[in-house]
Amino acid sequence: MSVIDLITADSRTAFSFEVLPPLKGTGIDKLYRGIDLLREFEPRYINITTHRSEYVYKDLGGGLFQRNRLRRRPGTVAVAAAIHNKYDIPTVPHLLCSGFTREDTEYVLLDLQFLGITDLLVLRGDKARHQSAFVPEEGGCSHAIELEEQINRFNRGIFEDGSEMTVTRTPFTYGVACYPEKHEEAPNAETDLYWLRRKVETGAQYAVTQLFYDNRRYFDFVARARAAGITVPIIPGIKPLRRKAQLSIVPRTFKVDIPQELAEAVERCRDDEEVARVGVEWCIAQCRELMAHGVPSLHFYSMSAEESIREVAKAIF
Repeated sequence: MSVIDLITADSRTAFSFEVLPPLKGTGIDKLYRGIDLLREFEPRYINITTHRSEYVYKDLGGGLFQRNRLRRRPGTVAVAAAIHNKYDIPTVPHLLCSGFTREDTEYVLLDLQFLGITDLLVLRGDKARHQSAFVPEEGGCSHAIELEEQINRFNRGIFEDGSEMTVTRTPFTYGVACYPEKHEEAPNAETDLYWLRRKVETGAQYAVTQLFYDNRRYFDFVARARAAGITVPIIPGIKPLRRKAQLSIVPRTFKVDIPQELAEAVERCRDDEEVARVGVEWCIAQCRELMAHGVPSLHFYSMSAEESIREVAKAIF
């Protein structure tokens, strides 16, 4: 079953979460422990992030530097297969424009299809650390829509060089990202919605939001999306706060606002243990309100927050 089938299979709000592949050389056991904390809540699927290569410079001495490419978190395809095989839970790897050529993407699609993994989350991805603005790889896609079009051609049995596959398999289905508080590069909310509509028209079956802490932003965004003719499910992305430092880190990193009421409650906390409790309480209230409004699914960003998400899930599922 595809993600769209999994989240609409019954009237209950679906539960899913996202994980990071392990850092290079650290093993997968920690990732499994995080999944073990959450699998009792019957996740419909698990997303696995993808990370682009970055350039690092090695000092060779004498004023000479060697530029090397490094991926700190390789293994998205392997991790997706490992989770699916160990837990029998559908997996949804991310597919990025950022850092990948069309040829790279084609080989990823082939590997995933061999494994029987045919659900994707299609993203442009972030710019590289050394870039002031996003620049695609030479021979790569510059926008998620171009990546969707490549997947669509692959689904029709056409390789990037124009040759045809002799055997076609189960086609890929995919979702995309959306931003209740606007993508940081969009000049205005209307332009942001225009691009989401284009992504849906190209083939996206659902959209998952950037994390947010103010449900009013989500409800307003969904209303504007519906008015713009976007009818696919819009899945709220959720992550409970756990540390006081996140009051500045989260807005800076994810370009979202933290409501004043939540910010004041966190500021009153004496330590991060209290912050985690406040974060769980806020998240429970947030999720209950979303569920009362009939959202089809709640998608949790679990990185470093598995314990908090477990407390939330115990309260709402």
